[in-house]
Amino acid sequence: MNEALLESLLIATALMLIIEGVMPFIVPTMFRRSLNKMMGMSDDSLRVIGLFSMCLGLTLLYWVN
Repeated sequence: MNEALLESLLIATALMLIIEGVMPFIVPTMFRRSLNKMMGMSDDSLRVIGLFSMCLGLTLLYWVN
C-alpha cells in the first residue's frame, strides 16, 4: 500500500474519531438523549439517515477535491 494513502487513511480516521467525540464531551446529556431516540427509530429510518450522511460526506469530499 502506498505510504501517502496509508497516511491519508490514518488522518481521516483520526479526524472521524475527533469529530465523533465532540458531542459526548461537550453535551453528554444531549448525546445520551439522542442515542435513546435512535433506539426507538425503525431500521428504515436509520438507513435513510445513514444514506443521507454518506451522500453528504461524498459531496463534501468531492467539493474539497
